[in-house]
Parts: sequence; structure tokens; C-alpha cells
Amino acid sequence: MGTVFSFDIRDRPTPAVRDALAEAVAWLHRVDAVFSTYRPDSEISRMARGHIGVSDCPPEVAEVLTLCARAAATTDGWFSHTPGGRLDPSGLVKGWATERASQILYDAGARNTCVNGGGDLQLRGESAPGSAWRVGIAHPLRPGHLLTVVTGRDLAVATSGTAERGHHILDPHTGQPAMGLASVTVTGRHLTDVDAYATALFAMGDAPARTWTRAHSTYEALVVTAAGDVWRSERFPAAQHNN
Repeated sequence: MGTVFSFDIRDRPTPAVRDALAEAVAWLHRVDAVFSTYRPDSEISRMARGHIGVSDCPPEVAEVLTLCARAAATTDGWFSHTPGGRLDPSGLVKGWATERASQILYDAGARNTCVNGGGDLQLRGESAPGSAWRVGIAHPLRPGHLLTVVTGRDLAVATSGTAERGHHILDPHTGQPAMGLASVTVTGRHLTDVDAYATALFAMGDAPARTWTRAHSTYEALVVTAAGDVWRSERFPAAQHNN
């Protein structure tokens, strides 16, 4: 999927947990083979070229497209799995795959884990007994500086922005790059959702992102505008906040 995944497991490495880690890694390779837009032989790439349909694909493809349609409805079309008119569910797949990998570990008995998919994280339990996880969020306009530190237990954290890949998120209504924001970080319980919503809020821009966040109290957001202004929702789980 054009990015790096990592696992941080704070539980005792039992045989079951070791087996689950191998299963989770195999799962991510399977997702890459099916959904990567960087691979011309993936099912998603072949669908985008019109060579196959959903019925010709593994069942995960139909699942992901259904989740994409739900995210599009929840964001009034600001999330799209056809940005620029081309099939690309990457804005949801990475979070979905990471969350599923985290679930594989949990089902094997690993209760305190962090699965990191390209900077988007599914956190479970604690980093140490009595200690919440701490996640640094890079400042999109000040290389080498942290914008804030997110703290929490059983938390998902996703960031969309320009720091790593420039203006790569498209406004689905115009097909042009979204230019109004520098970064959006969204937190919630499930990375499948927060990854998609971070992308959608970035595409929306400042005022609509504020309105959406106020209307969806299950999620919290931290936004940096292209001009460098910073705002966050009332319950955003930050340990420190640096402008």
C-alpha cells in the first residue's frame, strides 16, 4: 500500500501471540495484493481498468466498498473512493486493514498493542500498567516539531495532511487538490472510521470540518489550516498543545 506498518506488543510473547503476529503480517500482505493501487495486478487496479467486477474479487472488496459508501454518506460525499473519477479506496483501506490486524492480535490474547499503518494507529489497552499510550503528532508546517501528543487507551488516531506527500487529497466535488488545510487528526475507537473521516475533513476545509466535528461527538479533531491556525474539538485527547 505504499507505506510501512509496525507492531508494538506490550504483552508477554506467548506462542499464541507470536502466531497471531505472523497471521496479522500475512493479512496485511493479502490486503496489499488485493487493494494496492501501486500494483497493476491487484484486484482494485484491475477493477479500475474495467477488467473485472466486484463478483470476480475476494469478498473483502465488497466489504470495503460498502464501508466506503457508508463513509461517503456520513460525510455528505466528502469522502470518496473514486477521487478524480478513478476507483481508489485507499482512504479507508489502510485504516480498515490496520484495525483488522489489531483485532487478530486481540483475539489471540494480546490486550496491550499498537498497530501503526503509515502513521495511523489502532491502540489497545495500555503502553504499561497504569500508563496510557502517548502518540506524537508532527507539525505539518514546522518540520521536526511536534504539534501535540495524543494520549489514550483503546483509541484510534489518524492524520491526513501535506507533510509527507504534499497536496495529494482531492476535493471529490471538483477533482482538484484540497488546499485549505495543512493537516487533520481525528480520534475515535475504530481506525476504519477515523482514517476515512480524517481524509474527508481535510477535503472539506476549515469551516465545514468544524461543523462536521461538532455534529459527530463520537469523534474528536485537531486541525491546522494552510495559514497555520490551529483548532481542536473540546475533548480532543491531547497531553500538550503547541502552536
